[in-house]
Amino acid sequence: MSHLKVRPTGTHGRVTHVTPESAGWTYVGFDLHRLKPGETVSAATGGREACLVFVTGKGRVAAGGTELGELGGRMSPFDGKPWSVYVPQGTDWSVAAATDLELAVCTAPGLGGGLPVRVIGPDDLGQEVRGKGANTRHVTNILPETEPADSLLVVEVVTPAGNTSSYPPHKHDRDDLPRESQLEETYYHRLNPPQGFGFQRVYTDDRSLDEAMAIEDGDVVLVPKGYHPCATCHGYDLYYLNVMAGPKRIWKFHNAAEHEWLLKG
Repeated sequence: MSHLKVRPTGTHGRVTHVTPESAGWTYVGFDLHRLKPGETVSAATGGREACLVFVTGKGRVAAGGTELGELGGRMSPFDGKPWSVYVPQGTDWSVAAATDLELAVCTAPGLGGGLPVRVIGPDDLGQEVRGKGANTRHVTNILPETEPADSLLVVEVVTPAGNTSSYPPHKHDRDDLPRESQLEETYYHRLNPPQGFGFQRVYTDDRSLDEAMAIEDGDVVLVPKGYHPCATCHGYDLYYLNVMAGPKRIWKFHNAAEHEWLLKG
């Protein structure tokens, strides 16, 4: 199996755990918790900030000594926009599941920004359609660079069955603004129906990194550098949750030159 693909370790509790140390990089962390009603997960952010994304289900949230109430609602990541909570560095948080709950914990370095805890509700989220034809996908911006955070960029994408996504291939692995920004990235994949599969390739121009992998429901793909297109098979919609962070909180990507013609016409 590719060293870039992280399989869930089970079906209950913390099933995915990606740290900068385990990934061999500097910025992005990603945990995925699957809880039963009445179970609780809690943590302290320490020197990192976090974005708690309710992938599915509902839970009662407390952060920074404040009760935020019961959040969440959708029971499928393919059904509507998510609820999320931004938690700054140096803050305790907890989530008590009110239903079966799938909670993503996205983290990156805090920079002492002094930002408050805030709830990010579905009505706060912008959506857009990117691409056309068999390259159409639906994007929900959870924590874009236009919203306050220190390092994190967080976005959801739903790609209809049979379509490509993150395509034409693009990369963001050079600190070369304004042309390109350096960002590590994780992809948390879900499929509908869940027995489906898709494919993702991560590769560089010189092919010193070139890995293609089958992606199944619950897989996480690490993108330390290079291009990273994916595709889903006929009959199976693909959801993914992206977490990005780097030395500057800006998303500027570079398209693979040989495929840029696809954007014309």
